[in-house]
Amino acid sequence: MADKGAKTQDKGAAEPELSYEESREELNTVVRQLESGGLSLKESLALWERGEELARVCEQWLEGARAKLAAAMDERRDDSPEDGDTPF
Repeated sequence: MADKGAKTQDKGAAEPELSYEESREELNTVVRQLESGGLSLKESLALWERGEELARVCEQWLEGARAKLAAAMDERRDDSPEDGDTPF
């Protein structure tokens, strides 16, 4: 299996090489392979490790999205009048 993980292992480092959607789809494939059984212990462990890596990549993307959303909401809050009529 090709190594398509994050460009770096640091949590606050560069953007992952795979998109969120690519990582999620490959993770789904890994889970299906593990659930189907019939693999050797070595193959199962390798797939498990790949699944863990893909889950970390997905989490990096989600953390980045949460941070962007929080920043946008903070900016909107700072720009909005304090009249109580605005929904957010």
